[in-house]
Amino acid sequence: MPFAGAEGDERIMNILLIGSGGREHAIANALVKSPRLRRLFIAPGNPGMAQLGDVVELDVADHRAVADFCRQNGVGLVVIGPEQPLIAGLVDDLAARDILAFGPTKAAARLEGSKGFTKDLCRAYNIPTAEYERFDNESAALDYVSQKGAPIVVKADGLAAGKGVVVARTLEEAERAVKAMFAGAFGRSGAEVVVEECLEGEEASYFALCDGEIAVPLSTAQDHKRVGDGDVGPNTGGMGAYSPASIVTPQIERQILDRIITPTLRAMRELGAPYKGVLYAGLMLTSEGPKLIEYNNRFGDPEAQAILPRLDDDLLDLMLAASAGSLANRTPKFSARRALTVVLAAKNYPATPITGTEIRGLREAEAFDGVIVTQAGTRLVEGKLQAAGGRVLNVTALADTVASAQARAYRAVDAIDWPGGFCRRDIGWREVAREHG
Repeated sequence: MPFAGAEGDERIMNILLIGSGGREHAIANALVKSPRLRRLFIAPGNPGMAQLGDVVELDVADHRAVADFCRQNGVGLVVIGPEQPLIAGLVDDLAARDILAFGPTKAAARLEGSKGFTKDLCRAYNIPTAEYERFDNESAALDYVSQKGAPIVVKADGLAAGKGVVVARTLEEAERAVKAMFAGAFGRSGAEVVVEECLEGEEASYFALCDGEIAVPLSTAQDHKRVGDGDVGPNTGGMGAYSPASIVTPQIERQILDRIITPTLRAMRELGAPYKGVLYAGLMLTSEGPKLIEYNNRFGDPEAQAILPRLDDDLLDLMLAASAGSLANRTPKFSARRALTVVLAAKNYPATPITGTEIRGLREAEAFDGVIVTQAGTRLVEGKLQAAGGRVLNVTALADTVASAQARAYRAVDAIDWPGGFCRRDIGWREVAREHG
């Protein structure tokens, strides 16, 4: 493992990375480049991440067990990849035992944990977003839908693995979504529903690093949520992404920071829940300027797989600065190269994916110049790599243009021997069209 530094250097430290997806694999790839890293522990990890650090058996839902592990193994920072442990208050419980963690507290994590909370915050602080109302009963929600008409957006208030949003083009579709959510389609996450105006424009993702007081820009990306080429079919956790998104011009970025990110940080401080960590804003770039669709408390997946390979900076050092409240005068440095990530998913995703199929050819894919393969839903069975989830692999390519990165990524995808998987073949299509004029 490429650990750097000398044992006697107190600046180097052991890190515990929590997560098992492609996002966490990308984070691990970035962390192992840091000269401050002594040893990387990963829980629960995946077979690809096992090549970068020590995968450990640890119940991350047992916060006391996580804290005990950190004490026993001299962990200096816990990096929390997915949203669930953040919303469950892992950062708070570690802090109570004087263990530093990268990510927001439970109170600050409401920005992702409750869409209704975030919409109310936007209303109170004049942050541009879609017109909305929130409901805890079906009949009132149906009346509102009938009054507003279609198209309209119906959202489960809580976490739903990226699938709790229905962009309804007809009243009938909106009514079905409302009824399904109140009938328990998303469990407790759908006990309350947000119904909002359907914004028109192009979506983009904006990432900032926050230390409770200030936010520094990270990068932009554009995700592809729908399962099929041409943005058709049901929503997924994300079928691919590219970074940066040129549609977010310097002028638009200034508007995002001034009108959306900075007021949000001020609001959270005033609510007694200062926000530290990565703040991921899903945006609609409308004719009236950027508007917030929703917030996430962490790096996106698959956006992280496209953003982090472009980072020409020490991710561990940046995470420590954010966690310690010392980001002032820091400007994360990024390569000018473009990155594009294609997600390979198991057949039948996003319904019930077909797992257990064997995957071959990863070495052949990684042999292409500028290509990185990260694993997500994988497992090793008798030395053979198998699909063990919905989104299984990520193929990221870097190049001078998105068009070149796209071509390189799909050449690598085609080197992977996995009849049980599929991918979209048009990731980055909007940006390629812009590059071609």
